[in-house]
Formats: sequence, C-alpha cells, structure tokens
Amino acid sequence: MYLFINIIGLLVFIALAVLFSKNRSAINWKSVSIMVVTNLVLAWLLTGFPLGRTIVKGAASGFDSLISAASAGIDFALKPTGMALPSNFVVSALLPILLVVPLFDILTYIGVLPFIIKWVGRGLSKLSGQPKFESFFSVEMMFLGNTEALAVSGIQLNQMKASRNLTLAMMSMSCVTASILGSYMQMMPAQYILTAVPINVLNALIVTSILNPVEVTEEEDTIATIGANAPAAENAESGSQELAQEEIEKAEKPAREPFFSFLGDSILGAGKLILIIAANVIAFVALAALVDKILAWVNPWLSLEHILGIVMFPFAWLMGFGNQTAFDLAQFMGTKLVTNEFVVMGKVTGEIAHYAPHYKAVLTVFLTSFANLSTIGMIIGAFKGLVNKEKNEVIAKNVVYLLLSGILVSLFSAAMVGLFVW
Repeated sequence: MYLFINIIGLLVFIALAVLFSKNRSAINWKSVSIMVVTNLVLAWLLTGFPLGRTIVKGAASGFDSLISAASAGIDFALKPTGMALPSNFVVSALLPILLVVPLFDILTYIGVLPFIIKWVGRGLSKLSGQPKFESFFSVEMMFLGNTEALAVSGIQLNQMKASRNLTLAMMSMSCVTASILGSYMQMMPAQYILTAVPINVLNALIVTSILNPVEVTEEEDTIATIGANAPAAENAESGSQELAQEEIEKAEKPAREPFFSFLGDSILGAGKLILIIAANVIAFVALAALVDKILAWVNPWLSLEHILGIVMFPFAWLMGFGNQTAFDLAQFMGTKLVTNEFVVMGKVTGEIAHYAPHYKAVLTVFLTSFANLSTIGMIIGAFKGLVNKEKNEVIAKNVVYLLLSGILVSLFSAAMVGLFVW
C-alpha cells in the first residue's frame, strides 16, 4: 500500500508544479516525459548498482580536490600558527569562491568552458528538449553549487533575457556544492547522498520547465564567449536603449582585455560576490530567528519549523509513510527549509543508521539540496553582483517561485529514490 501511495505522491507533486505554472499551455510535455522516465531509470540504477555510485563519487572527489587547493590559500591568509580553522559556512562554502571563480573565468577567457558548454549542453538538450545552456547549467551546479555556477556564468547571464535568468535562479535552489559532499557523508548515508546529486540535476530541469516554460529561439540558444558579439535584445526589449547601446559598444571592441588585468578584475569580483552573499545570508537567517521569537510570544510551541512541518505533513505522507513517521519527517523538512540541511543532519546523524531503509533514503535525499530560505538570499545577492537592475528585479519579484521550485525538486527526488528503496 505504501508503495502505491508513493507513486500517487509523485503524480501529485507533478500536478502541483502544473497548477502553479506561469504558462501551462507552453509546457513541453514530451520533454518532461522523457526527463521523468530517464530520472526514474537513473534512480533505479544508482540505488541498485555500485558502478553508478562509483562514477558520481569519483566526479565529486575531483572537484573536492579543487577545494582542497583553495584551502591552501585560505589557510595561508587566516590560519593561526598551530591552530585549525573552524569549519563554518564562510570558510567552507564562501572563501573557496576566490579560487573557483577566477579559475573558471580563465577557462572562459581561453575558450575552454564555452566549448564544453556548447557540446555537453547540446547533448543534454537533445535528451531533455531544453536549451543548451540551461542543460549544462544543471550539470555545472552538481559540482560547483549555486552561487559558484552563477558566478562563472556572468557573461551568459547578461546576454540572456530575464525570463531565462529566472529559470536559472529557480534551478539554483536545487543543488549542492561538491566540496561539502564529504561533510554530508560523515553524517548521512553516502549511498543516498551521491544518488541525490545527479537526480536533482534532471529534476531541476523538469520542475523549472513546468513552472517557468520559456520559449528559446535558435538565435537565443547561444553560448557566451569573451569578445564575442553579444546580443543586446533583452536590454532593448526592456526599453533601456542606453543599456542596449552599451552592450553593442562592448561587443564592437576588437581586442580582449589583457589577461592579468582580466584576472585581477575576476578576483575582485569574486571578493565582492562573497560579501554580497554573506550579507544576504546573515540577514535572512536573522529575520527567521526574529519571527520565531515573535511567534513564541503567542505560544511557546509556535515556530517557523513547526508551522512548516504541519504544512509539509501531507507531502511527507504522500511518500509512503504512516501518520507518525510522516509527521516526524515533516518536522525535519520544515526545519531544513527555514534553517539548512546541516541542522537536520546534525540532529539525526547518530540515529539514522537505525531508521527503516525507505525513511533513511527519503530523508537523506530530501536534505541533499540547498533549498531553504537563506539560499534565496544567496541567489538574489549573486544576481545583484552579476546582472543589471532590471533583470535582478525579475528575480526578486519571484521569490515564491524560487522557494517552490526548490521544495518541489526535493520532493521529486525523494519520491523517485523512495520508489526503489523499501
């Protein structure tokens, strides 16, 4: 019976995405169907065969080596003699941006990254029916995380129309950073952590293609390169002739910026991005704590976690659980949404080994994403440092869609993996 409920739950989650779609008539159902079937097969392979898990783990370990290199610079600047740096959000998630962004900017400068985007994106877009860059971006997030993937895509974001920027912002709610997978695996079952990462990739495409279907013409489905002629259509379309002219003038420049000047600007831009993200995260987490204090004056039991836990109960139940187990899972879901995944992982790490397999798989996969309130601040902060005011306002006006996208991707992934683990 619970398996049947899990199947019904997956269909309900799809129906919810359709219900809140910005343009139901524009949904490409052929593309959605292909991606859903592909992801179900992938979930089955990754939960049943060790080879798939080994491949994903190897890829994540490769990027983890990059973060280890970043740690050398961080330690040199900040580590007191004979002491270890605290493993906090700033040190582990933000400061490595100072290496990641310049490195990928260099790859863009010399044409390597645009080449990869072109061909990997083309293959994925043929499978998924989605534009090349959106397809590549979903994979890029699997290894870089949301803000890092956005940061190295600044040129592309400025050439895309605002509706496509919104799609990328929504997708950014559904990733993790490969550099912290090792931390996750110290607290939760590694098998399901590694399974969740690629499953989230396709589900981010599925959910955003339903919630925010965007028609991309062949002329728009291009890959940005430094020094290439950059289309300014989105600026002209918004009514800002000044911005359009500015883009045209930039595109007409015959020579690229000297390499070391370009690298210096990239490093400074990465530093600015870190400050913007940190400020937004601090503000969002503090506001959530303030709301909890206000709610406690009404009733000591009330908190954002408990309220969202009640809201999430039907969705937890739809993944194949009895009432009490579903309510416990819903509480964890609510806590994760208003804080982050580390808070919940810390609570269950000593007990999860004793959970039933289905509960263990569903909870782990649901937690393996950055879908929470503070991530919204990170994404908006990242876009503020990367695109013009008009495009950033489109993102800011659709905060509800960012959160909805993140929640639905987490539910999709947990339900898909849960189908094959009992």
